[in-house]
Amino acid sequence: MTAPGQQPSATVSVNAVPNWARRPANLARAITTELVERIVRGDHPPGTSLPPEPVLCETFSVSRTVIREAMKVLQEKGLVQVRQGAGTQVTPPSTWNMLDELVLGAVIAEDATLGILDDLVVTRRLLESDMANVAARVADQDEVGALGALVERMDGLLDDPDAYRALDTAFHDTIMRASGNRIARAVVRALESQVMHTASYMGRTDRELCAASNRGHRRIYERIAAHDPDGAAEAMFAHITEAWLVRRSEAGDPSRLDR
Repeated sequence: MTAPGQQPSATVSVNAVPNWARRPANLARAITTELVERIVRGDHPPGTSLPPEPVLCETFSVSRTVIREAMKVLQEKGLVQVRQGAGTQVTPPSTWNMLDELVLGAVIAEDATLGILDDLVVTRRLLESDMANVAARVADQDEVGALGALVERMDGLLDDPDAYRALDTAFHDTIMRASGNRIARAVVRALESQVMHTASYMGRTDRELCAASNRGHRRIYERIAAHDPDGAAEAMFAHITEAWLVRRSEAGDPSRLDR
């Protein structure tokens, strides 16, 4: 990702025509996606203005109405700010909506250090540890039984990573639902849904990884079944951290995971 204030490379044309295989049905969304990627990539650095409306119309071969719709969506995502007399200015990354699918996806794609995925894991770890703590206090017999059954079933799916992953998701979701924290669950589910098919997040999917992952699940289940809130939170914290460090490549510095 281009650092704030850095000028776009001389080899990059900020007015380049997008390389679409065919003209998209939803032009405003396609243009929004293209501009999100260009902004995140640094083709349009923070503090600079996007090309004026007539230039964008010519670049994308669309009407002013379509461009204005795309600009409105970019503004809602926090990537630009329209200033009277100053055009449409790109905002600093600190204002971007990182829970937005397009923004998060573009940032992940451009972040070779994996720092943004480290932050995602830290956020998930914080929320799920707290929900495991609550679940250990309030989960009923049916919920505890469901967790135990999922752990046993996953032990039989170590050679089937796709099936294993589906039950892995169900295990974590059972704990989140048991906690009753709908806001935290919604945030975790939103973040996970946007990275579940990202190679840099999923990493390895071999038997050894699945086996290690399920040992973590079993520790979490045992602490919840024992109604041990602190133990459940610690087990969840360790599981999410260890699972990510195994999947994570050697890119960048994972020290932001340290606590």
